[in-house]
Amino acid sequence: MAQQHAKGKLTARERLDLLLDPGSFVELDRFVTHRSTDFGLEKQKILGDGVVTGYGRVDGRLVYVFSQDFTVFGGSLAEAHAEKICKVMDLAVQNGAPIIGLNDSGGARIQEGVVSLGGYADIFLRNTLTSGVVPQISAILGPCAGGAVYSPAITDFVFMVRGISYMFVTGPNVVKTVTHEDVTHEELGGADVHASVSGVAHFAHDSEVECLNEIRRLLGFVPGNNVDSPPVRHTQDPPDRRDEELLTIVPDNPNKPYDMHEVIRRVVDDGELLEVHREYATNLIVGFARLAGHPVGVIANQPAMLAGVLDIKASGKGARFIRFCDAFNIPLLTFEDVPGFLPGVDQEHGGIIKQGAKLLYSYAEATVPKLTVITRKAYGGAYDVMSSRHVRGDFNIGWPTAEIAVMGPKGAAEILFKRDLAAASDPDAKLDEVVAEYRDKFANPYLAAARGFLDDVIDPRETRPRLISALQTLLTKRQSVHPRKHGNIPL
Repeated sequence: MAQQHAKGKLTARERLDLLLDPGSFVELDRFVTHRSTDFGLEKQKILGDGVVTGYGRVDGRLVYVFSQDFTVFGGSLAEAHAEKICKVMDLAVQNGAPIIGLNDSGGARIQEGVVSLGGYADIFLRNTLTSGVVPQISAILGPCAGGAVYSPAITDFVFMVRGISYMFVTGPNVVKTVTHEDVTHEELGGADVHASVSGVAHFAHDSEVECLNEIRRLLGFVPGNNVDSPPVRHTQDPPDRRDEELLTIVPDNPNKPYDMHEVIRRVVDDGELLEVHREYATNLIVGFARLAGHPVGVIANQPAMLAGVLDIKASGKGARFIRFCDAFNIPLLTFEDVPGFLPGVDQEHGGIIKQGAKLLYSYAEATVPKLTVITRKAYGGAYDVMSSRHVRGDFNIGWPTAEIAVMGPKGAAEILFKRDLAAASDPDAKLDEVVAEYRDKFANPYLAAARGFLDDVIDPRETRPRLISALQTLLTKRQSVHPRKHGNIPL
């Protein structure tokens, strides 16, 4: 325990005390020990076998937990250790409660050989079968290497802590041997790397206390299982609140950026947004908020970063989040200002077609209530993808600043009036003229509204009350898909 504290780490039980409501933890299988007799293990039998398992409460709601204990066999996973984890995972599914894993392990227990590997596979199978049934949350609070990383990767959300969390398939020594690259643990698989570069981690925090508190906060937005509704909380924020700042938040110049966070905060309850993947693919914002106390999953283009364009990383980020919300009955709220998909050789060779299709598939597949606000640009295929009426959007509205078109006015005018521009004595003046003509006719929300693709064009100040009114009508929504084993998302 002293060694754990010297590394700036908490012990397995201290973590559970912080995560769970005081006095609510009930331990299971505290007397379990390993059954191995090889390599002198018969002389080292320690109660619990390196993992603390059981159940408790978070804000009074049931959760199942396991917390690996690095002070016992380095938290290594072996047969009995894995059986304990599998037991609480099974109980979580049977009783419809989230499962939270606090990972701090040296990996498979070498002395038990293939039995340890079998234990990992048993956990992986349960992660997979549990997916979409109860929420699964992983906190990486120490090393996590080799096969051990795949269990957290299957779970819904991964939390890491700077300075103590590491995730990699192969460590720095193996990397140096195979590729001759010199890299530190932090550079290879630290919290910031996975939160901003790889996207493996959804949250990165400065301390374990902060991390565990944020897990509690996250649980406040999600139901216990895929049958329950998300937890509703009382709010003092009036449902009919108008916000004057929304009238001027979108710049007159369509090429000028603005921060979509400000739009979101002015619409949702108490300005609270729990952002997921905050440092990864920052051209798309995803996270949890509330409208009139009801949790919603927010997906929003971010004009302040890459003009809000959709690219490979943003598409995967959005798709994953949408599918979680749909699995757990959390309505989707989309704020749209998107000029299209990012062009470029790297994007095309990286599979932007397939990656962008993930986002499209996820929106089209989702059967939860889907609300969409177009604040400015909605160009090309990206308009279709971002929860449009055509992919079963339930309530689609636009601000007067919305521009719904195949492409931007300048690009469209250069194609439509190519001959006129070539013949003009002053091509620049002629271009300005035809761009203005195109903008007046197409770069507005009214043609879409006339077709019924938008339900209304609203005063931006009315966004919050209109969304809340629509959400309340959609809370009883029922929509099914054709009977099938499962779809084949373009992975």
